[in-house]
Amino acid sequence: MNPIRIAQPPITLSNQLKQPKVQQASTKSFASILQQEQQLKISKHATQRISQRNINISESEWQQIEEKLPLAKKKGLKDSLFLTKNAALIVNVKNSTVITAMDREEASQQVFTNIDGAIVL
Repeated sequence: MNPIRIAQPPITLSNQLKQPKVQQASTKSFASILQQEQQLKISKHATQRISQRNINISESEWQQIEEKLPLAKKKGLKDSLFLTKNAALIVNVKNSTVITAMDREEASQQVFTNIDGAIVL
């Protein structure tokens, strides 16, 4: 009896295995990505509330809010109340996003829930 021989295909490496894929480096610098992540955003809902309620927040107040965000993040805050001269803003600290807004008069008549901190500017 002749032994049965099973032909095995030749072992070859495909080009994909020989040459690992190299990801293209991002053209954005780390500093610009970090700055973009820290930039304060305003949700559609908050934009509507600011417009409907004629809330005026100065450029310097927006800047103060942005400056306080890293401190709020460092303290581990998630959703915080930011009080300005004219407004009360609820900010999702993790996402750096204003999620709702009301004027101070309206805010004085409200009870705020689901916040874990308050920043008075």
